[in-house]
Amino acid sequence: MNGSETEHTTVVVAGATGWAGSALARGIIEAADLDLVGSFSRKRAGEHIGTVLDRTESGGKISGTIEEALASKPNVFVEYTNPSVARQNILAALDAGAHVVVGTSGLETEDYEVIDQAAQAKGLGVLACGNFSITAVLMMKFSEMAAGWVKSWEVIDYGSAGKVDAPSGTARELADRLSKVGTPSMVVPVGETQGEEQARGATLGGTQVHSVRLPGFVLSVESLFGAEDERLSIRHDAGTSAGPYVAGGLLAIRQVGKLVGVHRGLDTVMDLS
Repeated sequence: MNGSETEHTTVVVAGATGWAGSALARGIIEAADLDLVGSFSRKRAGEHIGTVLDRTESGGKISGTIEEALASKPNVFVEYTNPSVARQNILAALDAGAHVVVGTSGLETEDYEVIDQAAQAKGLGVLACGNFSITAVLMMKFSEMAAGWVKSWEVIDYGSAGKVDAPSGTARELADRLSKVGTPSMVVPVGETQGEEQARGATLGGTQVHSVRLPGFVLSVESLFGAEDERLSIRHDAGTSAGPYVAGGLLAIRQVGKLVGVHRGLDTVMDLS
């Protein structure tokens, strides 16, 4: 790029017609410093992204394959599809020379280890965010602070009845963060549970995580801390709009080019000191 284009970051969004991906794609189109140069959606392939998103600005036709979308050689690739193909998409983007922002939940630690190796080899950054909401990031940060003082905790992850991944990306990220603070204290270890051990939830990094999937919920995550004769709850509740995730997504796109390797959490590019 040259001239006035040097100030622009070119972006491809995979999952650009989904609930969260479409909101982010609109935000990219409206941003003065970002250019949406490609998009991916199997269901809407061939349609014009501006028409689909009710935006007349340029954006081109929606691609039906990741390879076709990456042909535009973007600076940043946004992964917002589903966990069954996310790892493959991310590796393809890195191979094409793009930094990657990950909004898809459900990737395992092993997936990120493989992705990190690929990113390091290419000298590219991958910013994986379980949640792009600024208030959700604050909830996780406050939970980390609490874990430094209150030594017993568990996590409850709420989602809609149709949410297929469990735990959610936010809950996974939260558990990972808490594991770096320490291992929660338990009077009765999970392995010594009498009855149904599964009732104690899944153990992620030493933290028990319980996933609830019911109608009426969108996305919520709650950290529960217990001490002698007192307890603390730190909870984030999302509404039905994807709007709260746009500002964080745009921040991630603007900052990921400064990174090398995998970085977990939006706060890694936020000043929360």
